[in-house]
Amino acid sequence: MKTTIKTLATLAMIAGFATAAQADKIDDIKAAGKLVVGVKQDYKPWGYLTVDGALAGLEIDLAKDVATRMGVEVELVPVVASNRMEFLQQGRIDLIIATMGDNPERRTVVGMIEPNYYAGGTNVLAPKAVGLKTWEDIRGKDVCAVQGSYYNKRVTQLYGPNLVAFAGIPEATSALANGNCVAFLYDNTWIESQLATEAQWAEYEMPLVTEDPQAWSIAVPLEERDAPYGKMMSEIVTDWHKSGFLIERNAANGIAASPFLQEQHDLLK
Repeated sequence: MKTTIKTLATLAMIAGFATAAQADKIDDIKAAGKLVVGVKQDYKPWGYLTVDGALAGLEIDLAKDVATRMGVEVELVPVVASNRMEFLQQGRIDLIIATMGDNPERRTVVGMIEPNYYAGGTNVLAPKAVGLKTWEDIRGKDVCAVQGSYYNKRVTQLYGPNLVAFAGIPEATSALANGNCVAFLYDNTWIESQLATEAQWAEYEMPLVTEDPQAWSIAVPLEERDAPYGKMMSEIVTDWHKSGFLIERNAANGIAASPFLQEQHDLLK
């Protein structure tokens, strides 16, 4: 009997330690007085630099809202597709809100939060003069891309372009403008926004049928996904959809109405 009682007490102590450890991330953020969020600075209007050098956009609004809910300041750290998960693993950031597609491979690396907060698909930005009509038209041609984008492998396997990958959007779009590639492979949401708002792309188009729709997720460290920190983030994203906050901020940032956001709002309201 004494052994059983001692065993139960030990198990209870271990469970208590585990719970305390899980809560540490929230406590650490509050103790630091700031939430460090990895965001894009080259993906207007989701995350971009203003003429004053400040970060702005839909995802910046979301990062600030999380910090406000936690009662701390927000520190924004620019990331790109090739380093955002690494930054999270290294503890350089607490959270990713950076147009990151949710897929099984990434779920083994970082803690993808459900529900997803946005969605996009795959397409290309190309000069109208090139005359692309179908995905097969890029076979064997030089196509610019961004390192770490989830659709690079799929498009290469299916359509056989010569993918020329760059570290970020500015480098890829510069190569496109200089004629070093016939198209820029990227997310349709960004392409649509650029074509609608940026005069530099007046002679360009998004000529193909958007493929491979992909939900976007915010992410926490993998070990935090099912801990209090991850659960809190899930509750926040749920409230963004339920309250219509995401729809409102989407419109405020000049982004076309998103069927995905409306579907989620209708489902959760």
